[in-house]
Amino acid sequence: MGKPTGFMEFKRLSEAYDAKDERLQHYREFVHHLTDEQAARQGARCMDCGIPFCSSGCPVNNIIPDWNDLVYRGNWKQAIEVLHSTNNFPEVTGRICPAPCEAACTLNINDDAVGIKSIEHAIIDKAGENGWVLPQPPAQKTGRKVAVVGSGPAGLACAQQLARVGHDVTVFEKNSRIGGLMRYGIPDFKLDKRLIDWRMAQLEVEGVKFRTGVMVAGSTLPQGVANDAKKSIAADRLVKDFDAVVLAGGAEHPRDLPVTGRELAGVHFALEFLIPQNKEVAGDGRNPISAKGKHVVVIGGGDTGSDCVGTSNRHGAASVTQFELLPQPPEKENGALTWPYWPMKLRTSSSHEEGCSRDWSVATKAFIGGEGKERGKLKALKVVRLEWKDGRMSEIPGSEFIVKADLALLAMGFVSPIGGVIDAFGVDKDARGNAKASTEGEGCYRTNVDKVFAAGDMRRGQSLVVWAIREGRQCAREVDAFLMGSSVLPR
Repeated sequence: MGKPTGFMEFKRLSEAYDAKDERLQHYREFVHHLTDEQAARQGARCMDCGIPFCSSGCPVNNIIPDWNDLVYRGNWKQAIEVLHSTNNFPEVTGRICPAPCEAACTLNINDDAVGIKSIEHAIIDKAGENGWVLPQPPAQKTGRKVAVVGSGPAGLACAQQLARVGHDVTVFEKNSRIGGLMRYGIPDFKLDKRLIDWRMAQLEVEGVKFRTGVMVAGSTLPQGVANDAKKSIAADRLVKDFDAVVLAGGAEHPRDLPVTGRELAGVHFALEFLIPQNKEVAGDGRNPISAKGKHVVVIGGGDTGSDCVGTSNRHGAASVTQFELLPQPPEKENGALTWPYWPMKLRTSSSHEEGCSRDWSVATKAFIGGEGKERGKLKALKVVRLEWKDGRMSEIPGSEFIVKADLALLAMGFVSPIGGVIDAFGVDKDARGNAKASTEGEGCYRTNVDKVFAAGDMRRGQSLVVWAIREGRQCAREVDAFLMGSSVLPR
C-alpha cells in the first residue's frame, strides 16, 4: 500500500464516456480508460485491509492490492505482469466484467469501492500501447495433442495455458470467427473485436491452431443458436486423434417463452438479433432483424437485455421498453448486511441511459398479432403485473395491460449448453443439462469419458466471462497433469 491515507483523501473516479448523442451514431467503444494520474489516485485508495477480500471475490483471484500499489507508484510494466499472472484476458474483463471484486472491497462496507475494474482497464490498455503483451511460446514441445471444442473465454484460456507448456493445441469453433460469445454475444460498443484478434495473433505465435466452421458431428442445435459450420468432425475421431479433449462451449440454449403468439413474426431470441449485428459490424453481411422505427420490447433485465437496448437504440428504434419478472431492487445495498457478497441492487447500464423505459414485476401473457395485411406480425404484448411474497409470485387481478410492440426480444437467460455436443461424446450430464465434472480433488474437470474434460459454461452453465477464464485455466492444469503426470501451471 503506497499511500496509507489515500482512501480518505481521494474519491472514487469513474471512467469518462462519450456523449450519448454521439455514441448512438456508431458501434465503437465509447468508454475511455483513466489517465496515468487518475489511475494512480484510484490505486492510492486501496486500503491496507489485512485480508484482501477483493482477491477472493474475484473468480480468477486477481492479486488486486499488488497491482493497485504498482500503478500508484507508476510501475506499469510490473503491474501488467502481475495482472497476467492470474488473468489471460484482462482487456475483456476490464471492459465487461461486472466486478464482483469491487463488491468485496473492504472500502465498500461504508464508502465507494476502489475502482478496481477501471484500473485493470488502464493497465492492459497501457501495456498494449507500449508493446508489453508478447507471445510466450514454450521452450520445448511435449508431443502431446489437445483438442479444445469451443473458442470462448474458457476454451481460449485453456488453449493458451496448454500451449505455453508445450502441448499442440487445436481449437474447434462452429462459427466463422474465433471468440465464442465474446465475439458474437457482446456488442462492439462494449468490446472492440479487434482485441480478440490481437489475442488470437498472440495465441497463434504460441502454437495454438484454429479451425473455424467445424461442428461436432451428431450435434443438434436448438432454435436461436448460431452456426456457420461448413464441415463436421466426429466426436470419436477427436478422442482417437488427440491425447485429450476439452469441451468448452458456451451455454447457448436460450430460455423460451411459450405463450400465445410466440410464432408471430417479430418475436426473436436476443442472440438472433445481437449475433447478426456483430457480424454486420465485422462486414459479414446485413442483420436481417431491424429495430429502426419500431417499438421494441425487451423481456429480461440482465446484461443480454441491456445489450438489446443499446443495439435497438443504435438502430433508431421508436421506443424501447424493458420488462423484468422480478421486483425492482433497491438503489443501494445495505453494505453491512451484504458485504463481501454480490448484492442485489438497481443497476443502470450505459445502454439504459441512452433511452429505455424499464418496468419490474411484469409477466408476458401473450404476443398479439395484427389484422388484415398485418396478420402474422407482432403488434403488441399482453402483460400482467405481479406480486411477490415469500419468494413466490402471483398475478395481481385486474392488472393486465397492453403494450405496443413491433419487435420483442427474449433475453431471459440460457438454460444449458448445447446438449448435442455433450451427447456426441457420451458425457454424463448433471440435473441442469451441463457436462458433469467436479472442480475439486483428484480428477477434477474430467468427465466420465476417458480423455474428455469439460470447463466453463459447458460444465457450470450460464455464467460470467471471468468464471469461464478461471475454469479454462484450472482445467488446463488438470489436462497437463493428466498428460504429463504433474503440472507447473497455476491452479
